[in-house]
Amino acid sequence: MLTAIVLIDTDAARIPEAAAAIAEVPGVSEVYSVTGGADLIALVRVREHDELADVIADQVSKVEGVVRTQTFIAFRTYSKHDLEQAFDLGLED
Repeated sequence: MLTAIVLIDTDAARIPEAAAAIAEVPGVSEVYSVTGGADLIALVRVREHDELADVIADQVSKVEGVVRTQTFIAFRTYSKHDLEQAFDLGLED
């Protein structure tokens, strides 16, 4: 599974509508309205590299109100949950 983090700039008047439309795109697992340098951040999860272009370039970037996207492809995923499982010795409390 490939994961891409997509920073999305939108027309300020269309943030909620753009977010809702992006969330409906197959391959988009989550959309966040955020502060900082972008209006929205979307997480895209696909099986094949070529699908990234289908989801991001062909669909997300064409949603009404989307002005620009910047995509980061994840190499590895680290989370507290994953690390706890890796070091779990199976001992009961």
